[in-house]
Amino acid sequence: MARRPLPRILTSGTASLARSRELARTAADSATDVLHPLITITRGLRRLATAGRRKWTETPKDRRGPLLFFTAAVILVVALIPYGPLLGLVTLMAAAAWHGRDRTPVQTGRDETQVERLRSLYEALVPYFSVAEDPSPLYAHGGDWEKAFGGYDFDDDNRLTRLVVRYPAYFADGEAAARARIEQLLHAKSGRGREYRFGWDEEGNQLTLTVLDPLPTDIAVQRFVTSPGETVLGFTDGTSVQRTLPVTDGGQEQRDVPPVVWRTGIRSTEPHLLAVGQPGSGTTSLLRSIAVQALQDGDVVIVEGSGTGEYACLVGRAGVLAVECGLAGAHATLEWAANETERRLIAANRARQAGLPTPEDCKRPLWILLDRPSALGHLAAADGVGDPQSLLQVPLRHGRVAAVTVVVAEQFDCLDALAEPVRQHTRARVALGPASPAQLAEVLGLAPCTTPTPDVPPGRGYARLGSGPVHRLQVPATPDPYDDATSDSHRRAVLDLLPDRVHPTEPEPVAAEG
Repeated sequence: MARRPLPRILTSGTASLARSRELARTAADSATDVLHPLITITRGLRRLATAGRRKWTETPKDRRGPLLFFTAAVILVVALIPYGPLLGLVTLMAAAAWHGRDRTPVQTGRDETQVERLRSLYEALVPYFSVAEDPSPLYAHGGDWEKAFGGYDFDDDNRLTRLVVRYPAYFADGEAAARARIEQLLHAKSGRGREYRFGWDEEGNQLTLTVLDPLPTDIAVQRFVTSPGETVLGFTDGTSVQRTLPVTDGGQEQRDVPPVVWRTGIRSTEPHLLAVGQPGSGTTSLLRSIAVQALQDGDVVIVEGSGTGEYACLVGRAGVLAVECGLAGAHATLEWAANETERRLIAANRARQAGLPTPEDCKRPLWILLDRPSALGHLAAADGVGDPQSLLQVPLRHGRVAAVTVVVAEQFDCLDALAEPVRQHTRARVALGPASPAQLAEVLGLAPCTTPTPDVPPGRGYARLGSGPVHRLQVPATPDPYDDATSDSHRRAVLDLLPDRVHPTEPEPVAAEG
């Protein structure tokens, strides 16, 4: 027996039904948007009526008469005054709109994931913040973690962004080792891969953990708004310094960022700088950035111990007195720098004795940039000649008075090769790249109050000027413009800041179009 075909409405009506349902839903949403004020006022009138009925029910019977009389009197007064009914209607609609507004319930409870994280963190701190002799311990296994944590904040991913930890008064918060154990534990339990700042309040027995935002890496070297004698080493957190500079980022948008400014000159307390880092951490970029800023109103002498040609873009520029890579050239250049320092001291002393101002050639800043001096020391030991670092003793000791500034860059594994005058007179310190807390404390003289991350971008590290605090630092991007891996924007940013060549020998590299 042949099957009869299904009716057409059953075979092709599914799409029509879905389209009709969608149209109906759209019409309902549009009507809801148009009638939203009327719906709000109606809801408010209903709530006001419910509140009035509840008030009338709760009023004792002996007081209902006076209440009814008072209400009637108010209505009569409103009806008799000019524009009274209109004002009363407007007031009633406003009250209805206010009570009929949407009241989205705010979640006041804590998420179970957050509670579990806080409880786990509390249990991990028990062995460090409790002793057996404490009669009422603040930290105990299975104890109340809400009493130990004064405040906390979480992000959208349920990760801690701020935590206030209370600890007993007998905890040795004055010992660096005890504090380091707590910081390491909190860093591990709160999530790795982020930087944390630890604020210890010894008087209040509180520790505040704060997650730090990453520093900007898209700012290239440029003409910074600074005074003579000020050099921008990089950028830091807004809470660390009380100053901002207008800069242009990679998107050519201007914004204000907090800088780390190093002041040199006759009144500087830290006239010389030592930068230490791992290979590829950005110490050479830091020296290039300092050289570009120093050429605005001074002369520069560069001695490169590695011999890789990282400063070829400065050869022959106005204000660049020498760029040496070999041992003989380094000896001659540093010897001239020592003699020039002595000449400036003698000329300035004679001018003071004669009651005359200091000569102009003695006030023009002279910068001595020495990159990887340990490599030159090894070559000098192999050739049986003196270490070039010994020639830095006079500029380091008397450079502040003679307007001579020395900047030395070295690697962590060659710190023992630095001469004693370099270690003693370089009071401004910069540590770049990944490093252990012990290495940072050795270079900076003080351990930073933040946790370093294992993976950091080039130019990322810490800076300390003299006996001041330790700042997070991001060096402005200053790559070699002759390097093929340099982007076109950074190449042009560096070349635009370089002075003209005294004797041009080759054209500047230009980015290919297209």
